[in-house]
Amino acid sequence: MVSIMPRSPSLRRHVRWIVCALGFAPLVVGTTPSAAQERRPIEIDDLFRLRSVSSPVLSPDGNWVAYTIGVTDEKAGERETRIWMTALDGSATLAMTALGTSASSPAFSPDGRYLSFLASRGEKAQRQVWVLDRRGGEAQALTDVEQGVSDYAWSPDGTRLVLTIRDKEAKDSVWEKTAPPWVIDRLQFKRDGTGYLTGNRRTHLFVFDVASKALWPVTWGTSDETSPVWSPDGKMIAFVSNRTAEPDRNDNTDIWVVSADRRADGGDSVSSAPPELLQITTNPGADRAPAWSPDGRSIAYVTTLDPDLIWYATNHLAVITDGGEPRVLTQALDRNVGTPRFTPDGRGIWFELEDSAEDHLARIELRNGRITRPVSGPVSVDDYAVSPAGDVVVLLQRLDCAAELYRVDGGNLRALTGVNDSLFGALRLAAVQDETFQSADGTEVEGFFYLPPDYQAGTRYPTLLRIHGGPVSQFSHGFNFEAQLLAAHGYVVVTVNPRGSSGYGQAFSHAIWADWGNKDFADVMAGVDHAIDRGWTDPERLGVGGWSYGGILTDYVLTKTDRFQGAISGASEVLYVANYGHDHYQREWEAELGLPWESRETWERLSPFNAVDKIVTPTLIMGGEKDWNVPILNSEQLYEVLRRRGVPTELVVYPGQPHGIRVPAYQRDRLERYLAWYDRWVRGTSPSR
Repeated sequence: MVSIMPRSPSLRRHVRWIVCALGFAPLVVGTTPSAAQERRPIEIDDLFRLRSVSSPVLSPDGNWVAYTIGVTDEKAGERETRIWMTALDGSATLAMTALGTSASSPAFSPDGRYLSFLASRGEKAQRQVWVLDRRGGEAQALTDVEQGVSDYAWSPDGTRLVLTIRDKEAKDSVWEKTAPPWVIDRLQFKRDGTGYLTGNRRTHLFVFDVASKALWPVTWGTSDETSPVWSPDGKMIAFVSNRTAEPDRNDNTDIWVVSADRRADGGDSVSSAPPELLQITTNPGADRAPAWSPDGRSIAYVTTLDPDLIWYATNHLAVITDGGEPRVLTQALDRNVGTPRFTPDGRGIWFELEDSAEDHLARIELRNGRITRPVSGPVSVDDYAVSPAGDVVVLLQRLDCAAELYRVDGGNLRALTGVNDSLFGALRLAAVQDETFQSADGTEVEGFFYLPPDYQAGTRYPTLLRIHGGPVSQFSHGFNFEAQLLAAHGYVVVTVNPRGSSGYGQAFSHAIWADWGNKDFADVMAGVDHAIDRGWTDPERLGVGGWSYGGILTDYVLTKTDRFQGAISGASEVLYVANYGHDHYQREWEAELGLPWESRETWERLSPFNAVDKIVTPTLIMGGEKDWNVPILNSEQLYEVLRRRGVPTELVVYPGQPHGIRVPAYQRDRLERYLAWYDRWVRGTSPSR
C-alpha cells in the first residue's frame, strides 16, 4: 500500500500549509531533468549547514515564541546554541543571545518581562539561570550555584524559581594533584556519557527567591528528584522520583508533591529528617512528566502499566484528581504518548502521540474521553508549546524538511521559522516512498524507500538496508539526513520498521521479547524483497548496516544470509554475556534474558557470536571508545573473529566518544567511511574516501 498522500481527506489541509515554508513540493519519481538541474544533491558538508530548532516556549500574552537554534562549527569542532524569538503574527524575529555563547532552556517570566535561560558564561563556569530584560540591556546571571543548575522553572507569581541541582562533589586534599579512585557501592554504576557513578551525589530540588537571592532545599536524602512543576497557586511543587529501597533494580518512578515554603525553622541547611512529601502515584511502573490542571485539583502524567516489559511496554496518559484513584485515559489507544499539558480551561489535555511512523499532536476531552488530532498526517511533531490564552505552536519535521516551528491556526499550520529554507531550496532530495508490505508470516510491515534524486524508472540500483536503533524506536516522517546522503550517492535506501518498533502497539513491539534476530530479521528482509519486487533494487548489489540495535540486527543478518555484498556494524553487540556488568543495562538484561548464571542457555542462544562462523560479508565495524551503552568490547570481539577468519573487515574506534558520536570531525569521518565501504563492496567501484 503506497501512502505518499495524506491518509484521509481531512488531513490534507494540514499538509498543504507545511511544505518547509519553501513553496516547493517533495521531488517525485519522473521529475524532468530541467527541473532537477535547478538543485544539487545533498552532501556531507550539508550536515554542518543544517540548523536545528528546538525548545519552543510561548510568552504569557501569546504574542511571541522563544526557541533555540543550534549550529555546528566544524572547523572549531564546537556546537553553538542561541536563543531567538519570533512574533506569532510573523512581523519580527529577534536574536536574544549573542554569537559566541551557548544557551538553553528558554522560559518567560510569568509577567512576560524577562526571558530566562541556562548558560555558562565568563566567570560562571557552571550553568546558571540568566535573565534578559525584554525592555533592553544585557543578560544577567540570576543564580550563583557552585555546582551549577541542571533545570529550573518559574513560580506562577514570578517571585521564585525551583532549581534542580546535583549535590556538591566531595573534595579530599589527598587527591589535589592526582585524580581520586572511583569508589562505587551502588548496583547501577555506569552511565553512557557520564562514566562511573561514584559516591552518593544525588539531584535535589531547591527554591530560589528572586528578590533576596535566598536558596533553600525542599528535597534531600539518597534519592534523585527531577521534572519539577509548580502548582497554580505556587504553594506546592510536583516532581518525579524513584524512592524505592533499591532504585537501581527497577524503573518505579512516582509523582510526588512537596511544599515550596521555607523550612519552619528558617534554616537553609538540610535536616537529617526526611522531607515531608505527598506521594501521588503508586503504580509499580514508571510515572513521569507531571502537569497540573489550571485549578490545581488534577495532575496529568505519563504512566507505564507493564513495567516487566521494560521498553516494550506502551506509555499511556493518566490523570489523578483530588488525590483519588488514577484514570488511565489512553489504554484502549495502544500507542505511546508523551508531554501532557492541560488546556487553559482545564477541560482537556494536549499530548504527543506516536502512531505508525507518524508523530501527532493530540488532545483528549476529559468529559467524554474523545481524542482529536489537530496536527496529524505524514509528519513528525517533535515538541509543542501552549500559551495561557490557548495559542499552540508545534516543532514539526517531514521527510523532505528538517524541524521548523509552526503556529496551529485553526485547521492549518502556518510557518513561523524557516532557518533551513536556503539550504533546502538548493537541494535535490530523494523521493521517498512510504509503503507497507507483508513479512514472511503475513505480518504487515511499514517502511520508507529512498530513491536516488536522478532515479530512472526501469533501472535497478545498488541498495542499502539501513536499520534503526532501539530496538524500541522507529523511522518516522522526519528528515533522515543519512538516508538522503546515501540516496544522493546513487543508492536505493531501505528503512523498515520491523517488529520491536514502537509506533504500532505493544504486541508489535513485544513480539521480539527474548527473540532478537528472528521476526525482526524476517521483517527487514521483506523490505529488501519488496524493493526488488518494485523494480528499484539490483538483488546482486546489496548492503546492510546500522548503529546500536541497528548494528545488532545487522550482526544477525550477517549470520543468517549471504545475500549482502557489504555491511557496516556500528556500536553493536555480539557476545551478550560479556555485557552483563560492563554496559549500563544491568536491569534490562535481567528482565528480558534472566540472570546469566541461571539462564545461560537463553543468553547464548541469542548471541550472534555463536554463529559468526557463518559470516562471509565484508564488514566495517565501528564504535566509540567511551561507549558504556554498547561498549566497544563487542566491536572488538566481532572484528577479531572476522579478521581471524579472513573475512574482509576494518575496526574504527573514535577516541573519547560515547554511544553518540559528538565530535564534528568524527561525524564527517563516519559518513565518509560509510560511502567508501559501500562503494567498494556493494557498488564495486573505487573507494570514494
